[in-house]
Amino acid sequence: MARVIPDIDFLQTETPVEQAPLLTPETNTGKGRKLFIESYGCQMNFADSEIVASIMHENGFDTTDSAEKADLIFLNTCAIRENAEQKIRHRLNHLRGLKRRKPGLVVGVLGCMAERLKTKLLEEEQMVDMVVGPDSYRDLPNLVGTVDAGDKGVNVFLSREETYADISPVRLNSNGVTAFISIMRGCDNMCSFCVVPYTRGRERSRDVHSILNEAKNLFNQGYREVTLLGQNVDSYKWTPENGTSESLVNFAGLLDQVAQINPDLRVRFSTSHPKDITDEVLLTMKKHDNICNYVHLPAQSGNSRILKLMNRTYDREWYLGRVAAIRRILGDECGLSTDMIVGFCSETEEEHGDSLSLMKLVDYDFGYLFSYSERPNTLAAKKFSDDIPEDVKLRRLQEIIAIHRESAHSRNQKHVGKVHKVLVEGVSKRSDKQLYGRNDQNAVVVFDREDFQSGQYVNVLVSSSTGGTLIGKAIKQETSNS
Repeated sequence: MARVIPDIDFLQTETPVEQAPLLTPETNTGKGRKLFIESYGCQMNFADSEIVASIMHENGFDTTDSAEKADLIFLNTCAIRENAEQKIRHRLNHLRGLKRRKPGLVVGVLGCMAERLKTKLLEEEQMVDMVVGPDSYRDLPNLVGTVDAGDKGVNVFLSREETYADISPVRLNSNGVTAFISIMRGCDNMCSFCVVPYTRGRERSRDVHSILNEAKNLFNQGYREVTLLGQNVDSYKWTPENGTSESLVNFAGLLDQVAQINPDLRVRFSTSHPKDITDEVLLTMKKHDNICNYVHLPAQSGNSRILKLMNRTYDREWYLGRVAAIRRILGDECGLSTDMIVGFCSETEEEHGDSLSLMKLVDYDFGYLFSYSERPNTLAAKKFSDDIPEDVKLRRLQEIIAIHRESAHSRNQKHVGKVHKVLVEGVSKRSDKQLYGRNDQNAVVVFDREDFQSGQYVNVLVSSSTGGTLIGKAIKQETSNS
């Protein structure tokens, strides 16, 4: 498994399972026990941890930035690949010593791994006290009470209605500039390799008014960028109670309304499904300068037969047609990223070659590239044989990585010599004399700090590129301090 964005200086929009855990900030009212949360996996998990923190705060729990200080430790988990679950098991093993030293310590496993394994997780990891699925976070305070009474706390009920729309997330480790907004939960796409429909349930969209209110509140608090999150944002649809088909709000309509909150509020979104992204969405992006010129469009494979086995419901030609629409409407400078799986069941060398050629044709800016990892109880596990040897998977993965490195380098070079509007997100990890932010296409830009501050828009003339980072110099023309 590989994440292929070398030498980056920031948290990439599509958070892969290799990303270090998001930790809980310190709060101390002195009124309650302290909670420590670690989040693994995708953006949805990180957003969910902010909901969990809010629920626990409302019920009298403080938070801590140290596991050693905690009375409760929650691991918000991912189940998308075997490697993701192994990371959690290693972490639980590490926490055994801490639990022995603190007999009253409560350890809970939350999220997709909890939903997939359910009570089996309690049998396999007996030091775990709570197993809680993604739709059961409102029950967390009650489950803690169950554990305090001497029992195990379990709730893995999947809901058809829960969206947590009324809960104001606690922004964890926030830079005060960028924030996630979850617009929908679950997934109705039954991709044969994917556990998400089983761990997050059926698709349901959040009330449009609650989304707009959250975005407005964030802007008023000083945030200058929001990312709208969903397993498949393009299938967002919401109709008011007793509404008609004319009152339905689709994703393009939601995107339009969020963009109108303020021109200084940047808007991103993830993830788009190739079968659902419409010209209406692309035209809405073109209409608003503050909707970022960047689309994450996972291909998963470049071969039509493999795509059919994956149950992606589109073929190679359809995918390339959607890429052509993006280039036609938004221009060649629009940033594009993908997920790609190599070594799926029965994939031949020729079919792997189709994925390589797709990577060359599309010329992606960013890529998240993986070898196939069979997940229990998925359609692929039930219907197909995981018959590609691991050494072949690894070799194919290295081949696709090599092509992507060339594309990413080429795309970055096109930014050199141009002025980019950069939203400053913070101080560079490499030097406190430099700041970093992202341009419209989601590329990281680093430049000298001077007197600029986080949350400002700065015009930067890019002079060079190193790996996945653009290097430039701020130019003194229009900037925004809003």
